[in-house]
Amino acid sequence: MKLPRRVPLLTLLAVTSCGIPATGVVEAGGPASGTLPMTQVYFVENGALVATPRTTDEPGEPEAALELLLEGPLAEDRRLGALSTEVPGLPTSAALPTASAEVPGEPAFDAPRVRVEGGTMTVRLPSGVGRLTDIGVRQVVCTAAFAYRLNRPSAGALTVEVADGSGRRVRGSDEGCPDR
Repeated sequence: MKLPRRVPLLTLLAVTSCGIPATGVVEAGGPASGTLPMTQVYFVENGALVATPRTTDEPGEPEAALELLLEGPLAEDRRLGALSTEVPGLPTSAALPTASAEVPGEPAFDAPRVRVEGGTMTVRLPSGVGRLTDIGVRQVVCTAAFAYRLNRPSAGALTVEVADGSGRRVRGSDEGCPDR
């Protein structure tokens, strides 16, 4: 038995004419965005270090992470008494105080400086920071090393030498820094 030629044409029309009108482009806001770039900044909670996520414009840059550390815990964290710091921040005035840690012939600076050679990271803190406690040194070591590893996840253990604003130099390792 032969089917009439009209059947395939009727089937095609039925499928393509579903009754939904065509629409133009629908504006629905800006483009999709991903997560904000983050780094870990190490603060103190009940006498122990805790990794605290913070947004940053420069993930993987130890100097940027250390600047977040120098700003201290967020106001909400301080108000709740949840987080504190053993790293004193920079003074609010534009002029930095003169400190004995200044190197003759080098101008004073107001931001952390980091240099990495091989497996050793050297961190110089601004003179306004002052002398760090042992846990303050750990905050600096863990914060700088975590940021460095964001772009270098396969890097081995780092030895970090911290020079605080008083001229004190302390060496430590990022081994044992808490994940959270």
